[in-house]
Amino acid sequence: MKKIPKNLSKKLEIRMQNNALRQLPSEKKNIDFASNDYLGLSQSEAVFHATHQYLIEKKRTQNGATGSRLLSGNHNLYSITEDFISNFHQVESALIFNSGYDANVGFFSSVPQKGDLILYDELCHASIRDGIQLSYAKAYKFNHNDFEDLEKFIVKFQSSKSQIPTNIYIVTESVFSMDGDTPNLEELVHLSEKHNCYLVLDEAHALGVFGVNGTGLVQQFGLQHKVFARIMTFGKGLGCHGAAVLGSEDLKEYLVNFARSFIYTTGLSPHSVATILIAYQHLEIEKENMHLLRENIIHFNQQKNLLGLKPIFVRSKSAIQSAIIPGNEKVKWIAKQIQEKGFDVKAILSPTVPEGQERLRFCLHAFNSKEEITEVLTLLSNFVF
Repeated sequence: MKKIPKNLSKKLEIRMQNNALRQLPSEKKNIDFASNDYLGLSQSEAVFHATHQYLIEKKRTQNGATGSRLLSGNHNLYSITEDFISNFHQVESALIFNSGYDANVGFFSSVPQKGDLILYDELCHASIRDGIQLSYAKAYKFNHNDFEDLEKFIVKFQSSKSQIPTNIYIVTESVFSMDGDTPNLEELVHLSEKHNCYLVLDEAHALGVFGVNGTGLVQQFGLQHKVFARIMTFGKGLGCHGAAVLGSEDLKEYLVNFARSFIYTTGLSPHSVATILIAYQHLEIEKENMHLLRENIIHFNQQKNLLGLKPIFVRSKSAIQSAIIPGNEKVKWIAKQIQEKGFDVKAILSPTVPEGQERLRFCLHAFNSKEEITEVLTLLSNFVF
């Protein structure tokens, strides 16, 4: 087999030298503090069997979508599920994409136009950044959760005589994937209305965790009618796959016509779409897992305070808790020690996070016990101090 070019080999060598080479992990049965399966729905037998029964009742036994949604792949489970999602999230429409990455790339590459301005939080997810790079709009990042810095950008460009933007899009996340923290959404909505901006929120890590029935932070604060677009990802709290862009009917129509990651890809299989529907229905009828998750978040925060770990953790009331341990080598070593004790905790290395911000990322779940939480934090304190 022909080897890769020398310049690519050099990049791999640099990664190895920096102790930052990514490798696919082998499947282990350690206690889960690493996955995004916050409610445990990915392993729910109830969801699995209900999805199978639903497909049998609908006489849907095909394995694939057979084509893009604009050709042969738009089976009727899509419209049923999108209607359910839009009602659940109290919006006019929902458009399902194959993944959260596809949704963000499709939205941000097609909606902001030349002459528009995108202002995005500096810690926004890579999928948002990749979509923005494909856009013809100008884009600038503002300091993390710093709305004074954001407003300075808005005022600067709105008062510029030479380059007044046609439209301004403010982009952020309701729960950040690496820090687990949240912006002040009410203040953000006020700012967007004050300056007539279009607010776009990624709620990937809020679905199933916040709000009544796990609707997310936007609906928890009753702001669903004041946000231009929301991206809901199903691979976290729903434990399945796919994503949806929520917004107006005309936004949905626009995306169907111009979002390339929607147009030029095979649709999800009927089984995948049915799983999304059943998982959403499960949120409405099964509230115990959300209650257990919220109790575990409280317990985790209490225990890290009791053990003196609070100074190294990013402040978070979400299911994502990150302990900052600078240096790839050090954080990888601590992660390895904890993993050898039976806990699946992942080290997040630079360049995924900025140098000096390397961390252990703890993901909490409804199925973690309080004893497991106490034990894993005790182990951490032994290796840190």
